[in-house]
Amino acid sequence: MSMPTIPAEESLIEYPSDFPIKVVGIMRDEFAQTIVELVVEHDPEFHAGKIEMRPSSQGKYLSLTLTIRATSRTQLDNLYRALSSHELVKFVL
Repeated sequence: MSMPTIPAEESLIEYPSDFPIKVVGIMRDEFAQTIVELVVEHDPEFHAGKIEMRPSSQGKYLSLTLTIRATSRTQLDNLYRALSSHELVKFVL
């Protein structure tokens, strides 16, 4: 499925900019590291120090807020697709 293209002049985001992404997945030892590796593929300068982690109240899920350096709409779209299609991810905001 192809995403509609938004002309640069209609985008609400100025590039480059720091852009927070929230990723929620099942609490597993490898979840955070796996997500970091995936994000680095799209933002090579990303480092784990830019992550906020919060477990759910029951400890079943882990929420990661990652601040990436967004350089284009294409980069963000590709990253969202990669994250949301990953088997460990429940949803991406």
